Amino acid sequence: MRGLELSKKYFEEYGLPMLNKDFQDLMPMIAVGLVGEGSECFGYDDEVSQDHDFEPGFCIFVPDDIDSRREFALERAYAKLPGEFLGHKRQKLSPIGGNRHGVIKTCDFYKKFTGSSSGPETVYDWFSIPEFYLAEATNGEVFMDNYGEFSKIRESLKYYPDDVRIKKIAGNVLVMGQAGQYNYKRCLDHDQRGSAQIAVSKFVEAAMNVIFLLNKEYMPYYKWSFKAMSELQIMNGCKENLEYLISSSNEDGEIENKLDIIESICSDVADELRLQKLSDAVCTDMEKNAYSVNDHVKDNNLRNENVLFAI
Repeated sequence: MRGLELSKKYFEEYGLPMLNKDFQDLMPMIAVGLVGEGSECFGYDDEVSQDHDFEPGFCIFVPDDIDSRREFALERAYAKLPGEFLGHKRQKLSPIGGNRHGVIKTCDFYKKFTGSSSGPETVYDWFSIPEFYLAEATNGEVFMDNYGEFSKIRESLKYYPDDVRIKKIAGNVLVMGQAGQYNYKRCLDHDQRGSAQIAVSKFVEAAMNVIFLLNKEYMPYYKWSFKAMSELQIMNGCKENLEYLISSSNEDGEIENKLDIIESICSDVADELRLQKLSDAVCTDMEKNAYSVNDHVKDNNLRNENVLFAI
């Protein structure tokens, strides 16, 4: 059983009855779900994931102005819920709950992931938040939200504003060109094969960023990025080629194949950019495409920032 399903069943079996019985006064102001850190919140957990931080638990999100005495009572009640469920044991937590589960103030949750209790307020605020934090702030499932505050902020973080997305695409497309179309071969010509592989890695990371951005999906923490990529609707077929680029050697027999793959991925990205009307460049030169994408940023100040501003 996946962690998200385990969490929901545990809440329905024990959490909800506890809330209905002892906390009717708090029910109108709380939200409950499993959101945040951990592979189970993305649905990526497996048997290996269960070796740490895996338990039948859930989050109870409360407003900042909750009465401290009722908050403490809720924390203690959560801690006293059954310690084992469907063969899985709960982590040993203190009465005030754990970092991932238990009673959490909504403002503290969002401040942890975005730096603000209500999320970014300006276009520029978005650039200071690591993308995987935004993925964690919006993943998982909200089982109930009677107050609505948690879900309102969650919805506002659903995805980047258009200009932020476009600026990020422009910068990453330029990195694709610099690292993959130019520096990879240059490093090999200088017999710097280690540096060539760094160039390939930078190309792969930038290409993945672009593909997620084209899908309007946040790219999660790097260890889950390829798994998440396989679930995308657009250009998920590039996954195998990108994995090959960073897992293969730079011996003479591999180089031409890798160069061909890089050009193929650049061609696919350029086609999709034109399809989404984000680039007017009729070519596969990623540098030209990057500047064309940047021209589509509507905010004058943001458009005039360096094309690599979002990287």
